Amino acid sequence: MKLIFRPYSKTSFGLSLGLTVFYLSLLVIIPLSALFFKSATLGVSGLWEVFSEERIKQALYLSFGAGGVAAIINLFVGFLFAWVLVRYDFPGKKILDSLVDLPFTLPTAVAGIALTTIYAPNGFIGKYLTPYGIKIAYTPIGIVIALVFIGFPFVVRTVQPILEDLPKELEESAYCLGASRFQTFTKVILPELIPSLLAGTSMAFARGIGEYGSVVFISGNLPGKTEILPLLIVTKLEQYEYAKATGIAVLMLVLSFTIMFGINYLQNRASRRLG
Repeated sequence: MKLIFRPYSKTSFGLSLGLTVFYLSLLVIIPLSALFFKSATLGVSGLWEVFSEERIKQALYLSFGAGGVAAIINLFVGFLFAWVLVRYDFPGKKILDSLVDLPFTLPTAVAGIALTTIYAPNGFIGKYLTPYGIKIAYTPIGIVIALVFIGFPFVVRTVQPILEDLPKELEESAYCLGASRFQTFTKVILPELIPSLLAGTSMAFARGIGEYGSVVFISGNLPGKTEILPLLIVTKLEQYEYAKATGIAVLMLVLSFTIMFGINYLQNRASRRLG
């Protein structure tokens, strides 16, 4: 029996494309357009006044700075988790593998309360650090810890399948040709993982700069010190300053898109080099 491949008709293509564009417009394009239109009511001078406000600049530096530091930490922590889960067999491996997804399923507010309880000055860990003058909760350090907690699964779940599918023959061939373990890792394994590492790190970064629930408790919300941009947006909304709130949101959107575009460019470039 001879199978004949029949390409999709123009009708089915048009219908699927139309539905895709419709849902994309409904969920992404229209809300973002409304965001820009609302912030435009402030005018150029009004937007510049919002962006130059010292409180907003401090929150901007903290959100993107803490998000960047947490993303770099997640790069190494997530890779280590993925490597252990793929390369080693040990008791409790399936339990550890399931716990990796806990930040995905756990409500972020619950995570924030738990972290605050642990790292507060009278908390389980914080009470041992306080006598040495080390304070984690209500400081930028606590914010970074919260962002690491909610971000590292992105790196693990992005790198893990690539490691699992990596042909063992590549490493065996490198060993046969006289390469050391370090040379095999840096010249054979790591180049194959770079695109997935960049993808997972960028997703962790994107999640971090927009995170609210897990950060709002452990940060302490001190203006100019531990106040993040998402919290500042909520504050402006509660004060009925909708145009300023959307202006801050547009600033976050533009900066996030620029950074993500750069990371995706590096990821695609690394993929082309491997291809």
